[in-house]
Amino acid sequence: MPNAAVIQLTDVGKVFSTDEIETHALAGINLRVDGGEYVAIRGPSGCGKSTLLSILGLLDTPSSGSYVLKGEKIEAIGHRERSRVRNREIGFIFQAFNLIGDLSVRKNIALPLTYRRELTKADIAERVDEALERVGMAHRANHLPSQLSGGQQQRIAVARALAGKPSVLLADEPTGNLDSANGELVMDLLGQLHEDGSTLCVVTHDPRHAERAQRTIEILDGRLVASPVSLSGGCRNAVPVTA
Repeated sequence: MPNAAVIQLTDVGKVFSTDEIETHALAGINLRVDGGEYVAIRGPSGCGKSTLLSILGLLDTPSSGSYVLKGEKIEAIGHRERSRVRNREIGFIFQAFNLIGDLSVRKNIALPLTYRRELTKADIAERVDEALERVGMAHRANHLPSQLSGGQQQRIAVARALAGKPSVLLADEPTGNLDSANGELVMDLLGQLHEDGSTLCVVTHDPRHAERAQRTIEILDGRLVASPVSLSGGCRNAVPVTA
């Protein structure tokens, strides 16, 4: 029996308006991601990948269409509830790591958990320790981010995402600030998390990283496409599809 959908987008569009100019960043996006699935989102710069990921992660809202996350219609909930759902259901891994420089590794991972009133200090400590073990960084728990390499900082960012036990991990170019060797290590880690049951959506421009996923979604000019002519620009002959 197939897994239930974690993410379901129906005819989602996103328009940015500045002065008298409208930019259509996304149009007619239909996407389903099931529990335990590993999906890569691929395309050139400016095609809408990061906008799509921001919508999936509840950092932005669609201008049109519907987003259902674990059976809940996101457009139907208010700002405060949206923040609560994001904290519990979404784990973010950013290109720039986004670690707080004057906090230790342990405190960086623990910080998002402190907003969950149901978690005690002991609960948080247990989750932090578990996440550090999963990414192989328990020995760096008391270091500052500046004392770590780029690859190690990204592993801490992954641990921070994991500690919340989210329904889905969203990674936006997670190897973008890393050399090739450290990039491969981070992608190996994400692959292992998927094998352990995590649901992943990874934005990447690198075809080698996209090949690791179970399914690759191509996006050009804000639309999902079947067979893009080139990922380096243009989408003539590209055919909109439902993913």
